[in-house]
Amino acid sequence: QVQLVESGGGLVQAGGSLRLSCAASGRTSSRYAMGWFRQAPGKEREFVAMITWSGGSTVSVDYADSVKGRFTISRDNAKNTVYLQMNSLKPEDTAVYYCGAGPIGKGRLSDSRSYDYWGQGTQVTVSS
Repeated sequence: QVQLVESGGGLVQAGGSLRLSCAASGRTSSRYAMGWFRQAPGKEREFVAMITWSGGSTVSVDYADSVKGRFTISRDNAKNTVYLQMNSLKPEDTAVYYCGAGPIGKGRLSDSRSYDYWGQGTQVTVSS
């Protein structure tokens, strides 16, 4: 079992920044990928970013086109925590952001169905 707890959401003006955190506990390892997804009211959950790692080094990262150049995903191995640094926020970034963990090889890591574990979500609201 893997437990995920997100934090760091809030209300910010357009152009501002937030950093989300996802603390993982339980049976986490580098065999898992970690990803961020978001879901706005009335919309499906959509991919934001993902990261894989081996030992203490990042192996790969990927981003949705809508956030490339503005968001950065990273991992602190010592704290078993994944971060999502969000800069130049736009009103269309408003959503509940979820952290997920899924085994590498299950499927495309931009697909939420590839993830087995989810956090409770954290609300991000960007005002215009």
